[in-house]
This record gives sequence, structure tokens and C-alpha cells, in this order.
Amino acid sequence: MNLAENAEAYAAGTNLGWVESAWAGIQESIEILAERKIKVVINGGSLNPSGLAQKVALLAKEKGLEDLKVAFVEGDNLLPILGNDLASLKKDLPPHLDSDNPDVKLPWNLLGPNSESVPLVSANAYLGARAIVQGLRDGADIIICGRVADASPVIGAAWYWHSWKDTDYDRLAGALISGHLIECSAYVSGGNFSGFTEYDLNTFIEPGFPITEIDADGACVITKHEGTGGMINEDTVKCQFLYELQGSIYLNSDVKAYLNDVRIQRVGKDRVRVSGIKGAPPPPTTKATIFYQGGYQSQILVNATGYGTAQKWQLFETQLRRKLSISSADKDLSILEFQIESRVGTPQPNPKSQLNSTTYMRVFAESHSQEALMSLLIAFRDISLQHFSGFHSALDMRTAIPKPFLAMYPALILQNSLKETVTFCDPNNGAALEATNVGYPPKYSLLERRENIPTTYLGKQLSSFGPTKPVRLGDIVLARSGDKGSNLNVGFFVHSARAWEWLRSFLSSSKMVQLMGDDWSDEYFLERVEFENIFAVHFVVYGILGRGVSGSTRLDSLGKAFADYVRDKVVDVPVEILYGSKM
Repeated sequence: MNLAENAEAYAAGTNLGWVESAWAGIQESIEILAERKIKVVINGGSLNPSGLAQKVALLAKEKGLEDLKVAFVEGDNLLPILGNDLASLKKDLPPHLDSDNPDVKLPWNLLGPNSESVPLVSANAYLGARAIVQGLRDGADIIICGRVADASPVIGAAWYWHSWKDTDYDRLAGALISGHLIECSAYVSGGNFSGFTEYDLNTFIEPGFPITEIDADGACVITKHEGTGGMINEDTVKCQFLYELQGSIYLNSDVKAYLNDVRIQRVGKDRVRVSGIKGAPPPPTTKATIFYQGGYQSQILVNATGYGTAQKWQLFETQLRRKLSISSADKDLSILEFQIESRVGTPQPNPKSQLNSTTYMRVFAESHSQEALMSLLIAFRDISLQHFSGFHSALDMRTAIPKPFLAMYPALILQNSLKETVTFCDPNNGAALEATNVGYPPKYSLLERRENIPTTYLGKQLSSFGPTKPVRLGDIVLARSGDKGSNLNVGFFVHSARAWEWLRSFLSSSKMVQLMGDDWSDEYFLERVEFENIFAVHFVVYGILGRGVSGSTRLDSLGKAFADYVRDKVVDVPVEILYGSKM
């Protein structure tokens, strides 16, 4: 999403095409990097890695660091291959990312607008580490990348440092997961950590950034600088490990990682070792994200207080739909949602303040026509003095004004159709020298059917765990959730072998559907896997985020809050496990 938004600004001439913080960081550190001979691989080049690399080369010359070699990686931009608009894209449409899973129902609004003149905003393949490794072997000190996969700079650094071969799949797979663990920065050192409530809150005000130390065999230790905030323990690492997975196989352009035997063990203060990852040749395809102008979005937030809230929302929805029907504006709305349960929040019984008694409704709409969404605003205005008792809204209604949004199509692209290159910059003038084509992986292996274990049968019923007590699931379970485009993934884990026996028996696919409640739809598909060594169950909910990211209609469009929603559910937990738990 960030790349697509930058692409619009870059095309409009209001953005230089790279990430400003990447340039700022290099400016601040370039002399120390040269003095200590620290090599840097960064994906902050975004849409214009060559431009940033040339700027860095000129900065090195200006500071008398002509020996510093700067290079950049290209080959991710697919617009020259796919064309400039939906018309050209539809002529040779790449397969959808989830098209290899016959159980998944692809979104009904797969490519959004019917108008074939809709321009593509960006189209980028996720590159691996081959160009990075080649650049480092050729002497590069700073390598600027565009849309390489988030873990690729880490893989490339370890691959180069340990002189691995491109067929050392177990080692490459270990480096892939190592990169996955630190790619979200403080997410592994205390950010977005569901267990934060068990510690002093001051610990998490400013979590330090993580470091990964990768061994020659691909195993790693996750750590951070002494004296920085946050923490790194088994729980923070497990949470990040379970984040944004697509089941038990993790894919990269250079390697396929099997996660089933992962081990996560504390080896010191703020030091956690991760091992047990197995590798195999990568698939012949890599992921690509294609963004296009999806039309317009609008949302209206309306408040209701206290007595009769449910009837108030029913009246409001009926009034608004009637006005839209009379004007026929509803026919031009591709999406009109009054959200699940027609409101956000629940009024507190016998409230202590008016805010405790107030909830809001989120009306969300999409259209290819800006005028149609203005009709929604007009309908809202026309019922403004016919409303339910106590009707009020926020002071700022700017969100009701239609705004353009970018829609995403996640695709699969053949690796052999790409041209991945590394190019050095002339140290005298920053100009790009001749590009080196780094070729392709030596071998591919097709992606097998994804593992799905709907339930685990241990030869015992849940009743065999003894008396139970109703508690919130989060009292004994930690979790992390996030998005993979249209899909949501969530992983849950416990701390003891006995609790694990109960969790894997209790948390079946059918139980997960039950826990999701009204958020479940039969249009979705659920996959379930287990990671026995870390006492974790992981799910992927296919389709729940619609078109994903900026095209999702959900309030939690990136699925980050889903884990804590499920953890807040009251379930029956065996007493022996509840009082024997660390939580």
C-alpha cells in the first residue's frame, strides 16, 4: 500500500520515488559505515532505487569517501510487462495469489471497475536475494533495493557472509525466517505484543530495534542493544513468528521454508535462539502486487446514546436506505455497509457517564462515481431533522466526503519472466554503470497442497481434562494476527505441555468458526496447522479482508486486532491448566 501511494506521488512529481527516512538514515550514518566497514542492504529505494543510489554515491564523494561502493537492485517493476491500465492487464491476467488453492473462493470484485481505461498505479514483483548477494560479492558497501521481499536483505547478508551456495536450502530457509522475525522492527521486541499486560507498561513506551545473529547453519539468535526499551523473550519471538504466515510453508523467491519443526528457546537476557527450519527449492512463481485506481470511498460515523440504541440504529439504516432508493443513488454504489451488528460498541448498563452510554455506527460505501457517494451525503443531510432521539455525530465530518482509493490485485508471476539486476554507481559522478543480470534459481519445486489439520484427535475428550472454569481465552493464551492481502492469519500459543494438549484439542477449525461468531461467513475458507514445539495453533481465514489493505471495508483492515478479539472470548478452561499457567 505504501509503495502504491508513493507511486502516485512519484508520477505526479511530488515524490522522489524513494523512502525519505532511508535517505535521512544514510546521511546520518555514512561516515561511521565507512569507518567501521559496515555493509548496508536496505529496501528504501522503493520505486526509484537507482535515484537514491546515485544520490548516496554523490554524498560519499562529497564527504571524501570515494572508496565506498554503492549499488542498486532493479527488476521488480512489472508495468513495462503488464501495461498501463486494466485493459492491457486483463488481456494477459496473471493468476491470483490464491488461485492454486481450489478451496478458496476468490473475491467477487476481483478486479473492481469494469471500465478498462482505469490506470494501473503500480505493479511490483517481490524479488529474492540473488542480486543482493551478487552485489556484495562484487564489493558493494551499500545496496539500495526496491520491492525485494522484506526478508531478502537479511537472507542476502547471511548468504554472502557465510558463502552459502544457492542450493543450501536449509540454511537459506533459516535466514528467511530470521528476516521474517526482524522485518517488522519492534514487533519482535515488544511492539504489538499481546502479553504486554503482564509487565510494567513503561517497558513498552519505546521498544528497542531488534538484531539477528545468523549462524552458518541458518539458525539465529534474536537480540537487541543493551539499555534499549522493550524486551526479547520467547513470547515476543513466538508472536512475531506467527505473524503474517500463510500456514506451515513460508515462501521466498530463493527458498521454500518448512516451519513445522521450529524451535524457539531463550539463551540469555534478551537473547532467543530460533532453529529447526527446513528448506527446499523455491516455487517457479513469486508474489506480485498490482494496484489500480479503485474508485471512491466514503464513511459516515453517527452516534447514539442510551435507551433504545438497537431500535435507533434500525430506524437510521431504514431511513438512509429509503432516501437512496428514492433517488436511485443506491444503484451506483458498489458497496454499502452498515457494518456487522449495525453498530460499533455496546452501551454500558446503568452508565456512569454519557460516553459510557454512547456507541457509533459506521456507514461505509464505495462507488466508481464520486457523485454517487455525494448522494449518500445528501441523503444523510435530508434525514438530519427526522432522526432518532439523541442523534449526534462527531464535529469532523470530512470522512464523509468521497476520497479516491487504491485497489490491490495480488498475483503470481513466473520468476523466469523477470530480469533481476544489480548495478554499481560511478564514484566520480554517481552515474549508473552497466547492469549485471543475476539469473534465476537453479531449481524450482511446485508448491504442494497447503497443510490443513481441522482438528487433532488425542484419544481423549475435553471432559478428560477435569473441572473447568469460564475465563477469557487471553488469560492463558497469547496470540498475534495480521493480513496477507485478502486473508487474515492468526496464531495462538500456550506455555506448558499440558496446556498444549488442551489447546490443540479445544481449538479446532469448528471451534474457531464458533469463536468468530458473526464475523464468520460461509464464503470464507479456514486452514489450520500446528507448531508442536512452540505449543501453537495457527489459522488462515481466506477472504475475510475482501480486496485487502486500502480496498478492505473492515474497520480493522489489516487484521491486527483480530487476535485480541478472540482472546477476549469467554471459554471453559480446565482448572488444573488455568492455575498451572504462567499467565
